[in-house]
Parts: sequence; structure tokens; C-alpha cells
Amino acid sequence: MSPFAFGIRLSWLAVIGYWALSARGVKRAASQESLAVRYLAYVLPLVVAAVLLGPGRWFGHSWLREQLIPHITPVHGAGLALGMAGAVLCIYSRLILGRNWSASVQLKHDHELIQSGPYRFVRHPIYSGFLLLFLGSAVMIGEWRGLLSIAIVFISFWRKLRLEEAWLGQHFGPPYQQYRQRTKALIPAIF
Repeated sequence: MSPFAFGIRLSWLAVIGYWALSARGVKRAASQESLAVRYLAYVLPLVVAAVLLGPGRWFGHSWLREQLIPHITPVHGAGLALGMAGAVLCIYSRLILGRNWSASVQLKHDHELIQSGPYRFVRHPIYSGFLLLFLGSAVMIGEWRGLLSIAIVFISFWRKLRLEEAWLGQHFGPPYQQYRQRTKALIPAIF
């Protein structure tokens, strides 16, 4: 295994490990989407996207294996840098969110509107971080399946983001609307 592949796997393991450890102790949900919707809209797309980033032999000689980006050291370095930046952003954003975090769209008891740390610049930095992590992985793979993986994750996160914004807007009212006007959804000053 190359140092680049090892680095991207380590980035994924760091995020998954931190998620598993920090999921304990979050606030109880006051309301949330149904279990079926959560699995169909979030879990299933993430599993499909992760499988697409799996070993190339899983896809044989299909169009998904067609090379899109060259396998050269600078490209792998850029992919690793993107992935590591995404992992750091995911973990730091999750840390700042604290007990208000949830894996699904939900409102917590005593829910707080967090506007510090990366939340000063974007409303959904965890999604930004995951998209960077998927992008870094896709760049390192360099095949069409990586691009498809990013598209699947983006669509799933966009749906989730829109629903979260509606719920938070109803719950927090004008303070959330002011926060939305000051910040972008995923990329500071852009989008």
C-alpha cells in the first residue's frame, strides 16, 4: 500500500473512530425523521458511495473504471491533502457542535444554534468536510466511479441540508434567518 493510500485510509478511520466515540452523550432528540427515511436518504447513499471507492477489481472492466485523472505523485498528494483537510474539518466541526450533533435530521431537547468555530463561515461544515474527504479519495482513485461517488454524496447531503435548514428556521426563527444571511451553506463566501 502506498503512503498516499495509507494516509487516506487513516483519515477515514480517524473520522469514523471519532464519530463512534463522540456519538455517546448527545442530547435526546425532540423530533426526527423516520427510520426508513434516514436509511433510504442518508445511509444507503453513503454506503453506495463508499462501495464505489472500494477496490477497482469490484467493477471489472466497466466504464466506472475508466481513468479520469492520472495516477501520478502530485495528484495523489493533492488527493491526500484534500482528504486530510476534510477529515480535520469533520472532526473539528463535530467537536464544536458537541451534544447538539445528530447523524440524522432532528431537533434536540435544549437545541442550541452553534455559530462558532467553522460554523462562523459555513452552516454545514461537517458536510463540507465529508465532501472534501470523498473528493480526496476520488482524486486518488482517478476513475469515473470516484466522480459518481461524490455526486451521490452531494445529492444526499443537499437533501439533508435543505430539510435541516427548514427545521432549524422554524425552531430558531429570526436568529437562524440572520445566521443564514451571514453564512454560506458549504463553501465560505461562495456557496
